[in-house]
Amino acid sequence: MLKIIISGCSGHMGRVVESICAADPAVQVAAGFDVLGSSDREFPVYSSPSQFTGEADAVIDFSSPAALDGLLEFAKTTKTPLVLATTGYTPEQVAQIGAAALEVPIFRSANMSLGINVLLELVKKAASVLGDSYDIEIVERHHRRKVDAPSGTALMIADAAASACGHESEYVFERHSVRQPRDKKEIGISAVRGGTIVGEHEIIFAGHDEIMEIRHTALSREIFAQGAVEAAKFMATVKTPGLYDMSQLVK
Repeated sequence: MLKIIISGCSGHMGRVVESICAADPAVQVAAGFDVLGSSDREFPVYSSPSQFTGEADAVIDFSSPAALDGLLEFAKTTKTPLVLATTGYTPEQVAQIGAAALEVPIFRSANMSLGINVLLELVKKAASVLGDSYDIEIVERHHRRKVDAPSGTALMIADAAASACGHESEYVFERHSVRQPRDKKEIGISAVRGGTIVGEHEIIFAGHDEIMEIRHTALSREIFAQGAVEAAKFMATVKTPGLYDMSQLVK
């Protein structure tokens, strides 16, 4: 049986991951990490990864960027693979993750949804075909509690489009401070926060007398939790240090 640690187990996503694991006979939650602690769980919860002395096959992290240092140290010390589903990392933290991946397997994705990762391939194809004849705008919508903006997924989409559009791109976040006509190299990214929106991402390719849109709507958080659990199952089989993502999982 696969033993998983849930980092951020007292948060919204942590509890969804717990429910997914409870319904999967092949998975057992060995422990949880959470600075808030918890006394109502069927597994032990530690405020710091360094307090855990047991064994696990993988760690699923849906906490916050502030937890990264402790998780990376735990992973390197115990050689336990990480599944990082947290967003909002700084460039310095991304570099930390890359350095740690030289020592331990790390799976990182800003979005664990299978549908989103298919959408990324569609965006690459559209950008490569439409080239600089179409303007690209990305609009993302999330619930009022989401801290980072734009979403990590929106940045993934922008990176996918930029990698395939055939010219150097510049990201423009909102447009309130821009007082000039739109440049061809721009990729616009706008964020909306409100209510209980789980997650919506819309990519607009606007050309002359023609508009094409690609859209993904998440109707529940379960799709992200399920993807993270599948990633943990995959990482439990990985012995080679390195950075892994959904492209290895869905191929």
